[in-house]
Amino acid sequence: MKKLKVGEMFAGVGGFRLGLENTENRMFEITWANQWEPSRRVQHAYDCYTHNFKTGIHSNQDITQVTNHELASTNVDMIVGGFPCQDYSVARSLSGELGIQGKKGVLFWEIARYIQNVAPKYILLENVDRLLKSPASQRGRDFAVMLSTLNELGYDIEWRVINAADYGNAQKRRRVFIFGYRKENHYAQSITKKSAEDIVFKEGFFAKAFPVTDEVYKDRIGTVTLSHDIVEISDNFSYTFHPSGFMRNGEIYTVHTVPQYEKPVTLGEILEEAVDDQYYLSDEKVEKFKYLRGAKKIERITKDGHKYTFSEGGMSETDALDSPARTMLTSESSINRSTHLIKDSKGYRTLTPVEAERLNGFPDNWTDTMAGKMRFFCMGNALVVPLITRMGNEIENIEMQYPDETTQLNLF
Repeated sequence: MKKLKVGEMFAGVGGFRLGLENTENRMFEITWANQWEPSRRVQHAYDCYTHNFKTGIHSNQDITQVTNHELASTNVDMIVGGFPCQDYSVARSLSGELGIQGKKGVLFWEIARYIQNVAPKYILLENVDRLLKSPASQRGRDFAVMLSTLNELGYDIEWRVINAADYGNAQKRRRVFIFGYRKENHYAQSITKKSAEDIVFKEGFFAKAFPVTDEVYKDRIGTVTLSHDIVEISDNFSYTFHPSGFMRNGEIYTVHTVPQYEKPVTLGEILEEAVDDQYYLSDEKVEKFKYLRGAKKIERITKDGHKYTFSEGGMSETDALDSPARTMLTSESSINRSTHLIKDSKGYRTLTPVEAERLNGFPDNWTDTMAGKMRFFCMGNALVVPLITRMGNEIENIEMQYPDETTQLNLF
């Protein structure tokens, strides 16, 4: 069987790769991966990645410094990556060329540059779900800029906001996933015959990997056409994108779908049986947690003397063990409101690094190449691995159903 060669951007500790390597037919081969953390002397995530994966080219270089020649030489069939949510506003320079306003928007444009250099069959990207609504001052602009760019590069696009717990996982973690395929591919030609509604609800990539009901939540459904002028989009576009959608030739259909819920794994089911004393809390720290998790109304004064009341609703004293965990953040294990607080027979404690790995579907001790705080930081940034495996399985199904000249399958 010929493999699908994959290039991985913003690789982190390898969640995309691990998920793709766990698929049913093992069709994916990650041949090039880039991971570089700016302003860090020790490259913890890269060291973890190279410790766990021995094949392929591992790049530890600022992606903006990777040359077009190196990107083109990877010659991959698919590009994957989880990239930070940034500012994607654009402007036209005096020379007439497009540029980015400020320095924050470079990361998605590096993905676009990689796509330009290799024209892969597929792209699979991940981001925080607020991408669909950003920036607050011009809702939906950033996502529209991305969609317009991918359309100009020759891709039809599906997207879905997925809560991992809705599909059987142990963490309530919402992320938007973006799947694109070149318009001339056999699969894309077949999909063209289907309506946007059928693609989103029944026949599309996400509909098959993560089934939804026929219900439309609160009648949230809409269509919009993107301008061919990306600067016009950047300057004036504002629209409410819903959690599911499809774009073909700049025509967008978007809807708030409802998952066909699967029974999740609970937080209690992933806990370790024997936990080191270092994760248990002193009485003083327990009281601090209780205060942080409690309801508050505090009078505060701004720098200019304005008085206001800071209000915060209360949380349960400890995290429930009979339901999925809350979303894990990069600050996990520190004393703050978002950190998980566990009560067991020995007392109150935080999560262990292994439990943090289990919440994202990683093997135990995947990140044991680094210190504890960094292990939690990396898991707070990571994706839920089993979701990627489900997506990989669906891409394999597409490849088997719609083989083309670049991927000839021989399963037997």
